[in-house]
Amino acid sequence: MTARGNSDIESICMLSTHGYFDPVPQLGRTDTGGQVLYVLQLCKAFSRQGIKVDIYTRWFDRSQEQVDPVPGYPDVRVVRIPAGLWEFIPKERIYDVLPELARNMVGFIRENGLRYDLFHAHYVDAGIVMMDVAGEFDKPAFLTAHSLGALKRQRTAGDPEEMERVFNFSHRIAEELRLFKSVHAQTLTSNEEIEQIEELYGFRPPRAEFIPPGVDVHQFVPLAEGEREIETEIPLPEKYIFVVSRISRIKGHDLLMPAFLRVAQEVPDVYLVIAGGSKTPDAEETEVMLGVKHFVEANGLSGRVHIVGGIPHDDLPPYYRQAQLFILPPRYEPFGMTALEAMACRTPAVISKFSGVQEAFTSGVDCLVVDPFQSEEYARAIISLLRDRTLAAKLAQAGREVVLREFSWEAIAEKHLAFYRKYMAT
Repeated sequence: MTARGNSDIESICMLSTHGYFDPVPQLGRTDTGGQVLYVLQLCKAFSRQGIKVDIYTRWFDRSQEQVDPVPGYPDVRVVRIPAGLWEFIPKERIYDVLPELARNMVGFIRENGLRYDLFHAHYVDAGIVMMDVAGEFDKPAFLTAHSLGALKRQRTAGDPEEMERVFNFSHRIAEELRLFKSVHAQTLTSNEEIEQIEELYGFRPPRAEFIPPGVDVHQFVPLAEGEREIETEIPLPEKYIFVVSRISRIKGHDLLMPAFLRVAQEVPDVYLVIAGGSKTPDAEETEVMLGVKHFVEANGLSGRVHIVGGIPHDDLPPYYRQAQLFILPPRYEPFGMTALEAMACRTPAVISKFSGVQEAFTSGVDCLVVDPFQSEEYARAIISLLRDRTLAAKLAQAGREVVLREFSWEAIAEKHLAFYRKYMAT
């Protein structure tokens, strides 16, 4: 695709087409997690620099407005485009309506006389739509995959035929490869992603750069000296380990439970608080939570594990701050923004080696990195921070300093603008 235009960026079109994308995110609902937060925060940071941003998503709920400004940011709007029936479609099954979504999006842009300097899609489905729309307006198309289908297939255990039926891997991977070969340039959410693409797709994207996700360092802050914590909606035990994520098999709750059993045996006054989940769980979420509850009951942990459900994102800081430590436990996670949020609150973190975020930190210096499949190693790392609070405080302070320096959304927005200008000029 040939880009025409100058390097002065005044208006950006973002695309994030699956899940529930709202100006105030409904995190924890199906297909609605860190990616939604990532896109919203990045767009807010652009707005603070005087850039207008529209975020396009699929419109499937008639009760919602088509054009929905983000509170406090009038130059950032969520724009919903109808495609298919008026019903939610999981991301694995959304491909059939994407051509209609692209056509309707082109029509909306033309009817409203909108102009964008560039298009930036998030995840494969949005990328498919973007290629048609950006091509129609002869503008540069940028991609952030956020997750690789081939890597997820490699790391997701189960019957291959069943996994193909559930996740539609073959179609997703073929479309990802097409996008990698077609977009103007792409950002990577981990340093190792470029090598993973080359190994798993047989293609090395020629214009790709690592730009990490960020964290709102103005919201996720430690308590000031003498400041009292606000009360949380959910009662918390005095000493607890905190986990928050979507409820999905790849998030690794089942890997955490055997390690916590060992922790509970050696540290009798600590509890595990598991947050996350939707009000209308799908089959996978239901199965994961049943597995956790069965483990809890079978191992006598009923009083030690608190499953508290979803917590609104804006309410999370006190849950992070009061925790003895935070755990990011996935078997696969392209990044892991919740770890950054916890660390910004000066909470020590234990991070899975299979999360992208661990690449930015050094185990033993600013966090502890573990293999979640090794229950003994996992448990020992947690126990060491529970027992050695001097070490925990040292890691927590160092972790916060890294987050402030490298991961504020202001810093991430600047990196994106430099990235756009570099490749728009080529």
